[in-house]
Amino acid sequence: MPSPIEHVVIIVKENHTFDNYFGTFPSAEGVKLTPASNPPPNDPHHDHETWMRRASNPRYHVQYGEKDIPAYFAYARQFTLCDHYFSEVAGPSTPNHLMLICGDAPIINNPSRQYHPRPGDAYRLASLPEQLEEAGLSWGNYGGYAFHFIAGLAGHHRNHTRDLFQHHATKGKLPSVSWVYADGRPSLTEHPTQNITDGMQWTVDQINAIVAGGLWDRTAVFITWDDWGGWFDHVEPPLVEKWDSSRAQRPPDAHPEFNGQQFRYGSRVPCLALSPYAKRGHVCSQTNSHVSLVKFCQTTFGLPSLNERDGGSNGMTDCFDFAQNPLPPPQVE
Repeated sequence: MPSPIEHVVIIVKENHTFDNYFGTFPSAEGVKLTPASNPPPNDPHHDHETWMRRASNPRYHVQYGEKDIPAYFAYARQFTLCDHYFSEVAGPSTPNHLMLICGDAPIINNPSRQYHPRPGDAYRLASLPEQLEEAGLSWGNYGGYAFHFIAGLAGHHRNHTRDLFQHHATKGKLPSVSWVYADGRPSLTEHPTQNITDGMQWTVDQINAIVAGGLWDRTAVFITWDDWGGWFDHVEPPLVEKWDSSRAQRPPDAHPEFNGQQFRYGSRVPCLALSPYAKRGHVCSQTNSHVSLVKFCQTTFGLPSLNERDGGSNGMTDCFDFAQNPLPPPQVE
């Protein structure tokens, strides 16, 4: 049946694995670990080199629980939680952010000037936002730095500050697809060493703005985390693609020493699907990843695939039942 979804909102938080956040969630594939300090006392290394030897550091075999992130647990009970959703790249933030926008990344580690790219730093990548524009649809980037690493999107008028999202949502005027980030002042991304409960509340405020603007009935919201952040997760990610340095567009990004090592997938990260048509109280164990969100948008709006990654993705299909009676808005303050 045709999708009733008119707006997709992708909220991107930072640096936590599934076990680190939801390892104690009932019926999910998790393990119980030592309780973690909130806020985290330090920012674990989480580049590709560290990922390759991730099993050797028990210091980061720790986790948070419902007392730290009660709203996220409430969302999981009311809607759908994915327990086999993987970060796309076995490494840090920027390549994973690019995958969430383009289904592609010519890097396996963060580039130089990561948070402050200059015009010459942008990569030549096809992207979902450009697909949307070509189809006469709209998009918005609310606070995401990675859009400025994409040549066709850097400097675009649809790049906004993070705080504008709440204003747009409350007025009921969101684009077809929104990417929403919590970086700013104060930063509320949940990146160590931030207090994760404060970051959770920022996410709740964005969801509540969607509801207040009358958009709930026509919207699908995904909340996910960009990368593993250096934390333990007990599920070994499938090897679906190895690093090939020839894919890099600039010599500093090539890293030929990583050739043949795991590029995709990275470690599991949480993903929540909230919508009137998300399955209620469902734990989705279908294999998905960041490009699955790209695929979901393409399926929803009738767009073609960008490449073999999104073309072969499940596209979050097990999270939704478009024939069910629509669920009410989330009951979280």
